Amino acid sequence: MSTAPQVESTTYQPPSWEDILAAHARIAPRIHRTPVLTSRSLDAIAGARLFFKCDNLQKTGSFKIRGASNAILSLSEAEAARGIVTQSSGNHGAAVACAAAWRGVPAWIVMPKNSSAVKIKAIEAYGGKIVFCEPKVSSRQEVCDRVQAETGAHLVHPYNDDRIIAGQATAAKELLEDIGDLDAVFAPVSGGGLLSGTCLGAKGLRPGVRIFGCEPERADDAYRSLTTGTLQSLESSDTIADGLRASLAPRTFAILRRHVDRVLLVSEEEIISTARLVWERMKIIIEPSSAVAIAPLLKPGVVASLNLPPRADGSAPKLGIIFSGGNVDLSTLPWQAA
Repeated sequence: MSTAPQVESTTYQPPSWEDILAAHARIAPRIHRTPVLTSRSLDAIAGARLFFKCDNLQKTGSFKIRGASNAILSLSEAEAARGIVTQSSGNHGAAVACAAAWRGVPAWIVMPKNSSAVKIKAIEAYGGKIVFCEPKVSSRQEVCDRVQAETGAHLVHPYNDDRIIAGQATAAKELLEDIGDLDAVFAPVSGGGLLSGTCLGAKGLRPGVRIFGCEPERADDAYRSLTTGTLQSLESSDTIADGLRASLAPRTFAILRRHVDRVLLVSEEEIISTARLVWERMKIIIEPSSAVAIAPLLKPGVVASLNLPPRADGSAPKLGIIFSGGNVDLSTLPWQAA
């Protein structure tokens, strides 16, 4: 169910390249520089050369530690003194709990009560204090506001925060440092922190690189927002890509409007089959949200439809894909019933 459109600020200035450099310097000693992997069999299916930035192998199991650690490690002593509060479906919550532990302060994580069991356990393992809410955007916000009022904790929003966006940008920055001549980069989109950061991090090194967002059909607020030019939100979603159930915010929408070429939609069946294919061909674990970033490219004719400029040597396009996370409940794999 969609909620009313929101208003985008026309004066918003996103994080600068200098902000991203500072964020990377701040978090680099704490996080992994994740590998970039390739797969000839997936190249053959897509008709392109694919380069996978594997933040499914990142600390806490997702890219979220980049933004969370940048935000929390950059707080003043006074700001951090009473702890951190945030809302999350899982990966951001684990990252905040981990980064708060590094900082030596408590973290309260507001989570939908239908969150993945493996993500709940991860937050608890990092010392986070979980407060459950209804699986609706409005409930997340209401409970988060209440916890913040009760504790005085500092809010670290999962994506509508420049410190978060600058931290997430370091994934694309690393990808372009390793593979400098990419024609396009693909990332999943939910609240837009990763995709916004991907725009800034990739274009900071290669201004002409194309950026594509990838989104479940059942959680298509980013597609609708960018198509209509009006920021829209989704009150709830039942997509299997549980990390992609949030909606864009004013900051992320502003960045995506300026830099994203297109949002590509995928079905639930495509998400599941793609995740299984990656597990089988690449021998790595990715969660459904990660599969969303490559699923469109495995459809016949999609790469050709992107109208990428031809390469000077006539070779197939070089495409970067950001695998956002690998936190999967191994007891409930979606293809087990098949």
